[in-house]
Amino acid sequence: MTVLLVLLTFVGFLLIDWFFSRNKQVVFAEQRAAERAESVRIPRLQPVLVGGFKVPENVRYHPGHTWALSESPNLVRVGIDDFASKLIGKVEEVKLPQRGQWVRQGQKIWSFKRNGKLVEMVSPIEGSVADVNDAVARDPELARKDPYGEGWMVTVQSPDAKTNFRNLMGGALARWWTEEAASRLQKKIPSSMGSLALAQDGGAAVEDIAAHLTDDVWTATTHEFFLA
Repeated sequence: MTVLLVLLTFVGFLLIDWFFSRNKQVVFAEQRAAERAESVRIPRLQPVLVGGFKVPENVRYHPGHTWALSESPNLVRVGIDDFASKLIGKVEEVKLPQRGQWVRQGQKIWSFKRNGKLVEMVSPIEGSVADVNDAVARDPELARKDPYGEGWMVTVQSPDAKTNFRNLMGGALARWWTEEAASRLQKKIPSSMGSLALAQDGGAAVEDIAAHLTDDVWTATTHEFFLA
């Protein structure tokens, strides 16, 4: 009888231990799912308007008009800035890098095609492409309409992100740089457009500057500003 009681007690402890272990696994799984959802959450960035273009304060900019946002010590989300989205205008196609592809800071990373003309852009960060925005590949208009949100381009696993970010611009420097780029671009806009092109009255720039440029001028201008 004593042996039976001991066995029943032992089985009872095993059942209790299994129950609590299972609950811990469920909680852990829910936490991991929440963490994954948070990691893919698209950041909503608050921009200021500079020279007619949105310049969020919490991203860093490459001189080729791409931006980088740190999501963890080594994971970086990147995309095109508002200046690029308006200069590129409506395009037929975007070509993104392959997942796992290694890219260097300042190296060509994606391209857009408009009226048969190709324009390439450079990466603001170095590392391995962790993910690409398939929604943008299907609908390039996302990058133009919401470049800092749904229109992000790729995420990059960057082992030396901290050093890379030192080579990018932010704050007052980014605002000055955008203002200077807007001034240079205005000189390329047909005089008939006046302030409509870059909103010199303090408003936002027009959505599709490319529509007001010839294909050759557009190609040359994008090469100049995008450093590609």
